[in-house]
Amino acid sequence: MNDGACESPASLLQVSTSQTEAPGSDGKGPQEPREGDLGTPFTDGKIAAQLENQQMFAGAACGGGSHRLLGIMAALRPLVKPKIIKKRTKKFIRHQSDRYVKIKRNWQKPRGTDKRVRRRFKGQILMPNIGYRSNKKTKHTPPSGFRKFLVHSVKELEVLLTCNKSHRAEIAHSVSSKNRKATVERAAQLAIRVTNPNARLRSEENE
Repeated sequence: MNDGACESPASLLQVSTSQTEAPGSDGKGPQEPREGDLGTPFTDGKIAAQLENQQMFAGAACGGGSHRLLGIMAALRPLVKPKIIKKRTKKFIRHQSDRYVKIKRNWQKPRGTDKRVRRRFKGQILMPNIGYRSNKKTKHTPPSGFRKFLVHSVKELEVLLTCNKSHRAEIAHSVSSKNRKATVERAAQLAIRVTNPNARLRSEENE
């Protein structure tokens, strides 16, 4: 896709006369338009949704509004969305943190010689171990199904062209608001989802 020139949404919906008026293979008359061709009445909701996505991407590439760009990225879905199962959802707390105020709840391994938690006595709080590790296939995968990829410039978005169904871009905190806007627009053109498209943009526009 070229950045300079792009087709308008009307050109995407224009019906080609060669498809509807060309004689059939048997020579008896014009072919009937198929259900998947552009310009034909869509009875299938899935095909109509695909056409609507084409119109949204074309409008964004031709300079659509920011709300349109955000709507496109929100409509993107992962190719495979595995079921994420956590072996343990509770946090491990520090021993005797519920007894003394000076002891914080953040986990610290007990190292005392006579510590009953370290010796794993029955009825004591549990300690982290390798058995609570999450599945490698779903590790670092958020509930949306897209894994994060940190980008610092517009050029780095091209890395996600072949894996935009499994990864999403996250703009680094050091990127300026001007480059952030260009990155979000380019990501919408390439059908790449961005985790933080509104970061540092709304606050500066309001000022």
